[in-house]
Amino acid sequence: MSRQLSQIVQHWGYIAPAVSYPKNDKFFDKLVNLQDELLNIIGSNEKHALISLLDIISHFIEEYEHNQYAVEHKKATGIDALKFLMEAHHLKQSDLPEIGSQGVVSEILNRKRILNVKQIKRLSKRFSVNPSTFIDKE
Repeated sequence: MSRQLSQIVQHWGYIAPAVSYPKNDKFFDKLVNLQDELLNIIGSNEKHALISLLDIISHFIEEYEHNQYAVEHKKATGIDALKFLMEAHHLKQSDLPEIGSQGVVSEILNRKRILNVKQIKRLSKRFSVNPSTFIDKE
């Protein structure tokens, strides 16, 4: 056995927890804390002896986050944009006369009716957004 491998085997019990893929949130949190400590030690020194350990830990953290917290990517629709803007501006259906009556707004928000060109132009002006915001992308 080489000297290098002998040293690795001798210290593996200390090293293994830091270079293992996290199996749960508790271990993930420990890795994040270890990463923070390493960042404090390394600072901006890209030639620091611990930079490769930081790279390994960062990779495991990124992979875990991607696998555990990945959000299904759903294409946003024009109605999604309208709902977002209504929420951001604290608006109710009755606050959108640009579209029509509260009943018309309700039908549009429930996808029983689509926005017409006139409504889209008015909404884009009101919210200062590009009209394409309210057009569904394919």
